[in-house]
Amino acid sequence: MVDANRTLGSRRLAAMLPDPAGMRPAYRHLAHAISGLILDGRIALHVRLPAERDLAVALATSRTTVTAVYDLLRESGYAHSRQGAGTWTALPDGHAPSGVRRLLAAEDTAIDLARAAPGLPGQELTDTVARIAPRLAEHAHTPGYHAYGLPELRAAIAERFTRRGLATVPEQILVTSGAQHALTLVLGLLCGPGDRVLTENPSYPNALEAMRRARLRTLSVPVTEAGWDIGIVESAFRQAVPQLAYLIPDFHNPTGCLMPEEERGRVLGAAQRSGCWLIADETLAELALDVPAPPPFASHAAPGGAAQLITVGSMSKTHWAGLRIGWLRAPARLVTELAGQRVATDMGGSVLDQLVALDLLDRTGELLPDRLDRLRAQRAALGAALTEHFPEWRWSLPPGGLSLWVDLGAPVASALAERAIDHGVRIESGSCFATDPGVFEQRLRIPYTAPPDTLREAVRRMAVTLADGLGPSSGGARPHWVA
Repeated sequence: MVDANRTLGSRRLAAMLPDPAGMRPAYRHLAHAISGLILDGRIALHVRLPAERDLAVALATSRTTVTAVYDLLRESGYAHSRQGAGTWTALPDGHAPSGVRRLLAAEDTAIDLARAAPGLPGQELTDTVARIAPRLAEHAHTPGYHAYGLPELRAAIAERFTRRGLATVPEQILVTSGAQHALTLVLGLLCGPGDRVLTENPSYPNALEAMRRARLRTLSVPVTEAGWDIGIVESAFRQAVPQLAYLIPDFHNPTGCLMPEEERGRVLGAAQRSGCWLIADETLAELALDVPAPPPFASHAAPGGAAQLITVGSMSKTHWAGLRIGWLRAPARLVTELAGQRVATDMGGSVLDQLVALDLLDRTGELLPDRLDRLRAQRAALGAALTEHFPEWRWSLPPGGLSLWVDLGAPVASALAERAIDHGVRIESGSCFATDPGVFEQRLRIPYTAPPDTLREAVRRMAVTLADGLGPSSGGARPHWVA
């Protein structure tokens, strides 16, 4: 959607807008459409709009109409102009959230729809702990520090990649305290303040926060219900030349999109030509509900194309986030460098947790089908409840993953989230997933990780919240978190 100099082409913008012929008044319809694209993240913030004459030609309308469109966008706060620099996209003052958005929250009795993470059935954990007791006793006679991770767990993760179609050896695996830990290690080693990082918009909030804290500059490419515009992605690699890219190609969080196989090779080729490091986040890859589970993203690389490719994975979405077990797959040399960086803050993960993870991974073929069946039932229950209570809301059924990306039809998501907590529901607005504050205010990410009855009750409470009105919350400012 934007190129390296942050200018939106006239033909590309025209392709995204309705035909002005027959609309009265045309300039209001066009301005409304552009503001909607900005709110939905499909046009990034701080991007220069086309020159009035160029857009008028592309739309086959008069320059006077386009001038009126830009005037209305400026009046409503969706654009601003600088002398000699053109007109740039913006957000009205009231749309940008303030303060720290993701803080740790106290536990209470609210239904939690903010964190898309399933629980682990108690019997599974009980059985696993009983099975690993002899192994734990063996490890108790050792110091217990494993900067790279338990050797047997590294081997199991490597075998898992190989079984999925990507030959891997244990030396290419680093076990981490979750996928977020893996990402933070990579950012700390490969990036410095001010470096450009290409990321999707929307994207995983905690990854975006890690980039902000590392003082990196994000360059966003849009992901819509239709998926990725690979032409835009290739252009961003070619013209912006980022230091690193972070993508979620498998059941993307939060949209649920699955990148088609033919597009994966193009993305990898573009990254390779730019000399960019690429992180593929595969934490959701095995949660395939309606399609076969995709092979590893790195398996689509051309010969020699995986030299700067890192794959991140985790137990959090497929098993239980409470284990805090993740991993990364990378060239062995880089794994060694990352392990050296890791010991500065973390001498190694819990042996107990890694043994639990090893047992669960060994039993994935036994445990995962039941989990997928539960997710399908929960997804159906959530969809039916939303249809019953909010027939005007729109969403696309994702082929996998853990959540729906719901369009409310109006920019009320943050207000709904603030008021819903008073009715016993935690939920986060789409703006939490945006690279730019205030975007996706008409969106909610609603996970289907809770039991069907709980999901139906949560939707009922959200309906009561809207019926009561979206005035100020009685609880004042609330902490925000998401997973």
